[in-house]
Amino acid sequence: MEPESERKTGRLLIVDDEPEHRESLRRIFERQGYTVDTAGSGELALDVVRKSPVQLILTDLMMPGMSGQDLLRAARTIRPEVDVVVMTAFATIENAVEAMREGAYDFIQKPFKTALVTRVVERALERQHLRAENVMLRRELVEAGSVRGRPIIGRSPAMLETMELVRQAAPSTATVLLQGESGTGKELLARALHEASPRASGPLVVVNCAALPETILEAELFGYEKGAFTGATQRKEGRIERADGGTLFLDEVGELSPAVQAKLLRVLQEGEIDHLGGNEPLKVDFRLVAATNRELDTEVKEGNFREDLFYRLAVITIELPPLRERPEDVPLLAEHFVRFYAEKNKKPIEGLTEEVFAALNTYDWPGNVRELENVIERATVLTKSKVIGLLDLPVPIQHAKSHPGRETVRREGANIVIPLGTKLDDVERVMIQETLSETRGDKSLAAQLLGIAPRTVYRKLEAEKKDKS
Repeated sequence: MEPESERKTGRLLIVDDEPEHRESLRRIFERQGYTVDTAGSGELALDVVRKSPVQLILTDLMMPGMSGQDLLRAARTIRPEVDVVVMTAFATIENAVEAMREGAYDFIQKPFKTALVTRVVERALERQHLRAENVMLRRELVEAGSVRGRPIIGRSPAMLETMELVRQAAPSTATVLLQGESGTGKELLARALHEASPRASGPLVVVNCAALPETILEAELFGYEKGAFTGATQRKEGRIERADGGTLFLDEVGELSPAVQAKLLRVLQEGEIDHLGGNEPLKVDFRLVAATNRELDTEVKEGNFREDLFYRLAVITIELPPLRERPEDVPLLAEHFVRFYAEKNKKPIEGLTEEVFAALNTYDWPGNVRELENVIERATVLTKSKVIGLLDLPVPIQHAKSHPGRETVRREGANIVIPLGTKLDDVERVMIQETLSETRGDKSLAAQLLGIAPRTVYRKLEAEKKDKS
């Protein structure tokens, strides 16, 4: 027996239609400390994958019935994080290479030595561990990151990708353009960029370009000298000047007039500003972060925004996903806002009902995170219960769960979530479509995954076509 410190951990599934070979591998890996499941066919292997937290599948490529390549596709549909190593004879090397293209971690040619297969398994599990660790770190970045006490909440792939871009861009001096619908949190990310940058000790100066008339905005941005215009009774420092050594955040930058666009371009090119009514340029050193809910490249094509300024602003462009494209984050955000506003209003609220979660996940959120926050704040203030219920929500959101044709079944990462009350026909339809998507339209493989006869899949698809027509 191996020393305890050298014993391995991990759960393996060995799949081979030859019992001797299957049992030989089982004994090898169990002696090393692994938990080992075995299966004599691809179909039986799928049952194990459904029931056990398998980390790695070691499968023969050529088997009667479901091949190792079919098992690879099916197993990764059920458990996307699982790695697969295929075992193959020389005559089927071409199939093994194809399996690698399908996502297999590696292939081993028969006959092989114990040391070789052991090394491949160790490498695969080590890579899996590092991958899981990386995902955890990325999630911690999103969950633990905060701006002035406001955490940035999100576990959806779209939000993790956005925050990864923020993490990479923050230490640089590059200009960043944040694009996204109103209410997606552009100012929060601008503050995150500033606070994670080398300029964090300097000022963050925020200017809402849509909130000020053109004449006032120009004076506010660039400053002015005494007597520059009627009412200029003293010299005034501009917002750009005030951002020296820090970050300037221009919100709704798409609203800038052509004249102000030209002046801002010069500042970015020359690193200096001219006060209105002034004669001497002033050197400034600031990092610019701009935001807009417009498609600036479209504005450029339509002649509404300067192309040269656009390229200056869009050195790094970060797209903020609307809330409807990150449904996994709705429950997280809702629970966070409940905790925040319950504490703020000194109310003993314990959470939300399942009906509320179903309604929140069904609603489209045209106002994005800002709208969700307002809805939860209102419900927290008005509820008379310790748990926020459906009647505490605005009427449009209450009714969202019963809108005809609206999807109630939703995806959260690799999982499909089915709210209580969803019609069985809707569940079947969504599950068939999702499974077909993963099997690339292979109806026989989809039927195997779903545990139904292939003719049932065909019948359900035909019924759906008739309903649409």
